Amino acid sequence: MKIKSPQLLIFLLLVPLLLVLFCVYLSTYVVKETDQVIITRFGQVRGKPITEAGLQWKMPFIDDVNRIERRYLPWDGPASEMSTKDKTYLIIDTYARWRISDPETYFLRLRDERRALSRLDDILGSETRNAVAKYELIEIVRSDKDREVKSNQSLTQASESSGQSYAISTGRTKIQDEILEKAAVKLADFGIELMDLRFKRINYNETVRRRIYERMISERQQIASKFRSQGAGEAAKITGKKEKDLLKLQSEAYRKVEEIHGEADANASAIYAEAYTQSESASSFYEFTKTLETYKKILTSDVSLILTTDSPLFNLLKSSGGVEESEEEQK
Repeated sequence: MKIKSPQLLIFLLLVPLLLVLFCVYLSTYVVKETDQVIITRFGQVRGKPITEAGLQWKMPFIDDVNRIERRYLPWDGPASEMSTKDKTYLIIDTYARWRISDPETYFLRLRDERRALSRLDDILGSETRNAVAKYELIEIVRSDKDREVKSNQSLTQASESSGQSYAISTGRTKIQDEILEKAAVKLADFGIELMDLRFKRINYNETVRRRIYERMISERQQIASKFRSQGAGEAAKITGKKEKDLLKLQSEAYRKVEEIHGEADANASAIYAEAYTQSESASSFYEFTKTLETYKKILTSDVSLILTTDSPLFNLLKSSGGVEESEEEQK
């Protein structure tokens, strides 16, 4: 039987070719560099996971291609409130990096990434709570026990003297490594390799934050009070030393002044003696002037004198006529 229509001939040739191409299309699949592939037949895993990129073959219609991520995947846990060993409530936000190391185990136990993230939430959240509950606040906040803390030496000494100790034995880095180690063992049962885990953010509970601020204020007030008392003590020492030095200078100056006065009086007396001992009349004149100076000092309006007749003062007054006048006044 001859086919006279060329269109029909072409159609009859194309149909088998298209069927062949369709079967080839259903029998092949491409594995990307970022994928791992598991072939299942009626829900059962067939063969080993395919990890090499390229064109692969499968049975059409009965084999299913299950693609599994090969790259490192992020996990960003929810911020959760946790209690430390010293009963301080913290809000800790963690993140991690993980990858699928055993595709077959991962596929059989978890199937997809959504279930994997849910399992990560449970395991990492639980291990983080357990680790935080074993340590005090300072251990979680400080990153490393060997880290040198740069601070004011006076503040450090004041803090130590007030009984505050900030020494740590573990540090945040070791706590993160501890969580990573314990969680990695549990996740390995699901075909997951936990690469890294870190605390992204650590916040205080609102009540704890207020209490910590109050304690910080109290500590700074104690340190300020100690500095003020030390300053007052130093000021008292400086003031006492100043008063002592001032009294010493004044006493030395007074001694020098008295020495100068004494030396001047001695020189004046020597000059007077030399001047008034040159003749008898000079000596009498000196005696007369000294007596007048004495009168000037002792005879005032509020002074009453009782003198004997043989007193030198009385004789001088008598010779000047003052006694006669006083006797007339008495009569």
